[in-house]
Amino acid sequence: MTVEKMDPVEVFSAGEKGRGLRVTKEMKAGEVVFAEASFAAVVFDSLSLQVCHSCFRRQANPHRCAQCKFAHYCDRTCQRAAWEEHKQECSAIKKIGKAPNENVRLVARILWRIQKDTGLVSDAQLTTLDLLEDHLSKMSPEDLKELKVDVQHFYNYWPKKSKPVGEDYVSHLFGVINCNGFTLSDQRGLQAVGVGLFPNLCLVNHDCWPNCTVILNPGNQTALDASFHSKRRIELRALGMIPEGEELTVSYVDFLNVSKDRQRLLKQQYYFDCKCEHCTNGIKDDLMTAVKDTDGHKPSADVVKAVTDFSLQALVKIEEARTEGNFHECLEKQDPVFGDTNLHLLRVLSTASEVLSFMQQFTEAAGYAQRMVDGYTKLYHPNNAQLGMATMRAGVTHWHAGLIEAAHGLICRAYGILMITHGAHHPITKDLESMRMQTEMELRLFKQNELVYRNMREAMLSAKPTMLAGEQIKTTS
Repeated sequence: MTVEKMDPVEVFSAGEKGRGLRVTKEMKAGEVVFAEASFAAVVFDSLSLQVCHSCFRRQANPHRCAQCKFAHYCDRTCQRAAWEEHKQECSAIKKIGKAPNENVRLVARILWRIQKDTGLVSDAQLTTLDLLEDHLSKMSPEDLKELKVDVQHFYNYWPKKSKPVGEDYVSHLFGVINCNGFTLSDQRGLQAVGVGLFPNLCLVNHDCWPNCTVILNPGNQTALDASFHSKRRIELRALGMIPEGEELTVSYVDFLNVSKDRQRLLKQQYYFDCKCEHCTNGIKDDLMTAVKDTDGHKPSADVVKAVTDFSLQALVKIEEARTEGNFHECLEKQDPVFGDTNLHLLRVLSTASEVLSFMQQFTEAAGYAQRMVDGYTKLYHPNNAQLGMATMRAGVTHWHAGLIEAAHGLICRAYGILMITHGAHHPITKDLESMRMQTEMELRLFKQNELVYRNMREAMLSAKPTMLAGEQIKTTS
């Protein structure tokens, strides 16, 4: 289903939350409730040389726009497909000699789109940008000061030949993208690479335990004839069965924070007080702060606080040093005190498994990855995309460790989750399908003759660079 077709949704009054969207028919798990092309989108400043400015795929050697020397593309085919969106931006960047920040570029693209197509670009668009909340009145003085700087930079960038735009409306658009901009990921969903505005998606309200998830479908720009291209678009997918008339919700923040921290983040970024069931009742907060209970004895509050403070400091050092971070010392202090779903423990386990995988110490990494996934499984919604991605990474780590039975099981679990959250045609699901078939074949060989399997594996590892979740890792001889 695309935005050009009639989607099974309608706008309704959601009480204190303002407007919302609800379904007009029952939806099943994995179904696309609606898809929507971006009104406008830009690549992050920091990744402008590594990501295609058309489809948002990461590229090792992208093709650079010869005019502005800022925009980069997969190839000339992608560049031609993006020209309608880029041509005014190209001229503006060329004139001032450099590109402004991503927020200024996004607001300019939005305004060029409005002036070309008006604020309503299809019959399926359920709201105009004028009606979206900007929350300017709720911003802190510091945030307003930063916004005014962006407004000034916008006017320095906005070409004199373009239609003049009032400062109030420009400020409104900066406010809109601040609280409604959707982060776009690369083709494998592993890294945030840009930000875009999707008007219909802006109408979907937050819930910490939502019934939908949002993913970016990068589209297909490979055909030489641009008329066969499909646009990048977000897809709102049902995480489970949604009855007719139920409100559609997504989570604006990661669930792996205790209720008060999620509420603080939502208030800070989106200017509302979350009153969802999980926040109101503190659901799963006890698991996220769990401590060890050994024969009815729990560590004292002072011990828990000391280990918590140590964990926070250690994690910063581990993140900074990566390959040199001493997570073993941290885990030695955590394991006797924290329960297996404690967030501080899970964050160290996650980082430890990544660091050890990078160092090619896969067997130890696999043990930490398994503990991390076991904890996540008790906390996340069973069809949460983050859980699926973490399970996939754990499966790949076990695979590289030669633990083929566990690897295949984890990859199959991840595939089942991502089939719902991403769908069969998403690049990462296709990657997982290939992994699933490969590990299934290896598992059959392992069960038939373990010695032959081990020999084959050693031969393959010595001949090929190691791959982790689609990323090449240099091997040492």
